[in-house]
Amino acid sequence: MNQVNISGNVLATFTAYGDPKAQPRPRAFAKAGKVRMYDPSTAEHWKSQIAFAAQDFIPPAPHNGPLLVTLEFLFNRPKAHYKSNGILRDKMPVLHEKKPDIDNLTKAVLDALTAVGMWDDDKQVAAMSLVKRYVVDAERAGVAVNVASLGAVGKASTAKDSEETQL
Repeated sequence: MNQVNISGNVLATFTAYGDPKAQPRPRAFAKAGKVRMYDPSTAEHWKSQIAFAAQDFIPPAPHNGPLLVTLEFLFNRPKAHYKSNGILRDKMPVLHEKKPDIDNLTKAVLDALTAVGMWDDDKQVAAMSLVKRYVVDAERAGVAVNVASLGAVGKASTAKDSEETQL
């Protein structure tokens, strides 16, 4: 299988601050013999923070065509990562490999950006780059977002054409 390198024209770059939250799964309950579905609202405040951070980048009409979305989720470190004097312990991880799952974090961001009109539908996201890590130094928890247009067809080349990955 050929590796495909993808690049595009940047449409939006911003950071939403706060503790990243995952999009919860729909829930069901039975009442009077009928099953009803609902979405828990546990991520609504987080999604409103994303919408607020994106407001300066929302186009007059939603973006069309395939998109590349890059998301970097930044989490505060737990207290156990620090010594009693506040200095980071040796050999503490950089990458965040605990809950929440990266796919559910991503869904919350995509849903928020769909709701504010960044694009018509998140099915347009044809390529993604995702990272979950701990904050470093003076960084704040949140998500760094980059949205790029891949054009009407998208520009791609195989690994045979280039050794460099642009995703």
